[in-house]
Amino acid sequence: MAYPTEGVYGLGCDPQNAATVLRLLRIKDRPLTKGLIVIAADRAQLAGYVCPELEMEQRIAHGWPGPTTWLLPAGPLARPWLTGGGDLLAVRVSAHPVAAALCRAFGAPIVSTSANLSGRPPARSALAVRKALSCRGFDYLVPGKIGAQSGPTEIRRGRDGAVMRAQMVTA
Repeated sequence: MAYPTEGVYGLGCDPQNAATVLRLLRIKDRPLTKGLIVIAADRAQLAGYVCPELEMEQRIAHGWPGPTTWLLPAGPLARPWLTGGGDLLAVRVSAHPVAAALCRAFGAPIVSTSANLSGRPPARSALAVRKALSCRGFDYLVPGKIGAQSGPTEIRRGRDGAVMRAQMVTA
């Protein structure tokens, strides 16, 4: 499914279902080795997906819910198709009402990657999603407006807070 997030439309699915994740990667033409972001409605939904140390817990507490994605030590539910085979998983507790509602309705976190072909600009509207991906085979388009971000969310490394991808906010 495609749905609005903090700054772009996202593509998502059940992170525990390898077949749907692999299908999502084919839709985007994205390599498995890049890893994916998993979003949740609250921190409790991330239990088992990540195992942050106490200092990381304190660091991430200030950015959630909100538009900050953290790279944290992967837990037992962080499958290789989510981590790209690494030992970190990118996670976010979303403050976007539609994205958070989808996680609550599903009862668990969902995959969240930008709705675009790999290497192309991310879609920022439902129309842009349709134009970019309608022939690629996603199943459902959730209507709604994106948040105030002017692009994808900031990504920070949990270990030290280093910015891996800068945050973009509109004026």
